[in-house]
Amino acid sequence: MTSAGPQYISSAGNALFKELRRLAHDSTAYRKQGRIWVEGDHLCRAALSRGVLPATAVFSESLWSEAQPEWSLLDANKVVIQDALFAGLSTLESPARMGFILDLPATPRLQPDAASVILDRVQDAGNVGAILRCAAAFGFSQVLAIKGTAALWSPKVLRSGMGAHFSLQLTEGMAPEGLRSLAIPIVTTSSHDGEWLHRQRLPWPCAWAFGHEGQGVSPEIVVQAKHAARIVQPGGEESLNVAAAAAICLHASAAARAG
Repeated sequence: MTSAGPQYISSAGNALFKELRRLAHDSTAYRKQGRIWVEGDHLCRAALSRGVLPATAVFSESLWSEAQPEWSLLDANKVVIQDALFAGLSTLESPARMGFILDLPATPRLQPDAASVILDRVQDAGNVGAILRCAAAFGFSQVLAIKGTAALWSPKVLRSGMGAHFSLQLTEGMAPEGLRSLAIPIVTTSSHDGEWLHRQRLPWPCAWAFGHEGQGVSPEIVVQAKHAARIVQPGGEESLNVAAAAAICLHASAAARAG
């Protein structure tokens, strides 16, 4: 167990502080550093609940003075940052006062039979995080992100995912042809093509493909799909937000599976 006292940081010139700030503010810095910055009590506890232990736990000075009895038992290196510096590190309007540095998970092997979500160049971090949260909630264990999708482990996607990352197998930077290794049918969504979702007998397991906010699912993935689905929109809007559409589709699969 890590028993040494915490390292205190009171200077913005500190090398570790600079690395932390890059992790917090640069959406792809985790790829270079091989580490992830998770900010806030909720996300930190979500990681711990899934057995994901931090390499380093970071606290504001004011929080450490309050929470030391609990967090001092954590088996991790501990860093305490002066409050004003922590505020500059945080990307939140109200800094969460704590965070974890986690090792970036190794890219998992694609599971051909796992219920999956395909993210085809979905670019908005909030949309990506919301879809990951839906995937975890509705029993889809594998997420395959095509190159051009928002960085899955970026701070914004992590916050939007609300801890879903830690229960999913995440692969990013895939090419569309990599999906040919799937042994389950791909289902695409469109505002104008396919049978109505509520009339379909959805396969299980399957891989739902959700596309770019403006362009939809790419032709390279459409040609690999076995099914296409449309969502009834009696209000007449041109299309739904991709995260909203994903929630409807993934819930439909979960409901069909439950019988």
